[in-house]
Amino acid sequence: MTTRWAGARPVPTLLEEWTPARARRGQDRRAEWRVLRLALLVVDTVAIAAAFALAYFVRFTAEIPVFYLPPETPFDPSAPLRAGLYTSLLLWLIPLWLFIFSLHRLYDFDNLLSGLDEYVRVAQATAMSMMALIAVTFFVPSLVIARGWLVLTWVFATAGTVAGRFVMRRVVQATRRWGRFVTPVLIIGANEEGRAIAAHLHESMAYGARVVGFLDDRMDVGRDVLPGLRVIGTIDEAPEWIQRHGVSDVIVAASALTRAEMLDVYQSFALREDITLRMSSGLFEMLTTGMRVKQVGSVALMSANRARLTRVEQAIKRLFDMTIGAAALAALLPALLAIAVWVKLDSPGPIIHRRRVLGTSGKTFDALKFRTMVVNGDAMLARYPELAAQLARDMKLKDDPRVTRAGRWLRRLSLDELPQLLNVLAGQMSLVGPRMITPEEAERYGNWRFNLLTVKPGITGLWQVSGRSDVSYDERVQIDMSYIRNYSLWLDLMLLARTIPAVLKKTGAY
Repeated sequence: MTTRWAGARPVPTLLEEWTPARARRGQDRRAEWRVLRLALLVVDTVAIAAAFALAYFVRFTAEIPVFYLPPETPFDPSAPLRAGLYTSLLLWLIPLWLFIFSLHRLYDFDNLLSGLDEYVRVAQATAMSMMALIAVTFFVPSLVIARGWLVLTWVFATAGTVAGRFVMRRVVQATRRWGRFVTPVLIIGANEEGRAIAAHLHESMAYGARVVGFLDDRMDVGRDVLPGLRVIGTIDEAPEWIQRHGVSDVIVAASALTRAEMLDVYQSFALREDITLRMSSGLFEMLTTGMRVKQVGSVALMSANRARLTRVEQAIKRLFDMTIGAAALAALLPALLAIAVWVKLDSPGPIIHRRRVLGTSGKTFDALKFRTMVVNGDAMLARYPELAAQLARDMKLKDDPRVTRAGRWLRRLSLDELPQLLNVLAGQMSLVGPRMITPEEAERYGNWRFNLLTVKPGITGLWQVSGRSDVSYDERVQIDMSYIRNYSLWLDLMLLARTIPAVLKKTGAY
């Protein structure tokens, strides 16, 4: 499986990546993560202390009308006492906040650098910390704290700790180029699911996983299954490879093993404290939405989430779409009117073309575009059987006889898609997302279509900045899957910023 992931590096070969020296360094990874946890403690402490001090400055010193209450006399005799009170609060509140942070598992290895989930935990922890302080003032009436200071401290502490962890995440990702903060991973099962998992871990740098290789009883040892990765042994040899490369995570491709083999693997590794055993769902190519585990009686049952994004991510993405979409529509209104007149004068027919496409959960809607083709396009294409065959194969034509003069320019500059801002405001599309497809085209995605329908299609996306129509159809599918599996608001912002240069280069636009 190959992916045109922007900025992706080649998968390093096994011998290049996992020399004995690197294996020894892999065994020291827990020391690296302990250093990271200590660094986060320092960053959080500094962020909280800075929030306290900044809130004090804004509330009592900056003379901002909303917060500042001037003293009755030019010299305020209570100022030193007040400063002493808030300094003492700082000394015992910081340990309390850090303790509450630890209760929210913000220093657990599994939650470090986890992106939005980590930021949500930070927001929850700071809110609980403020509630604890308010509770103290309720039970200690003599402790009088300015409400403005409380609110400002809450806001500044949340923003500061989130920003600190965001920066630390970027620093860690940068150091992974030199092999720091990486987790050696062994995959049991080299079938299609195992290969898909390995490809995903390679392109998802946020996880810091480095695949050592595959163990499989049904393939020849030494067989290359991905560029730079091969079957390195049988399942029985797992302990040897774990020790040799300092492996801490063992991932089992469930569809590659029988039930008896799964039980053997579980019994061998599930109780080992130095190994984390992870089992795939067996439907990796179909599920990007995550799984929920619910206890029904004494039976643990799994069910798939219907959407790829969490509710918080959906809310943030929707706010992002509404804000930027409405602003863009207002700013581009004169240009939209001019293009509408141009389309109408250039060729007979409607100004807007409605294309029936699939949205989330397979719901269909009309995606709006400026019309770029003649109204009798099907009849015209029937005169060119070879072009019709090419269109059926690639879903695109480089020299399409149906395109109008105005349409050719609109397509090259991607201006024909501007009316889709209305689809964004209606909640049918997103500014950034996978490429929209028709119901007929969905069959070409195979099982991957279940992934595609878990997020809204976008006006722009990873496909838009990766060559557009110059990439093959299979590559388009994998690009869409890369976006869906690696979604983050940060990725959306980067892709949105890269869209304008991609449009100006006109690469793959026709």
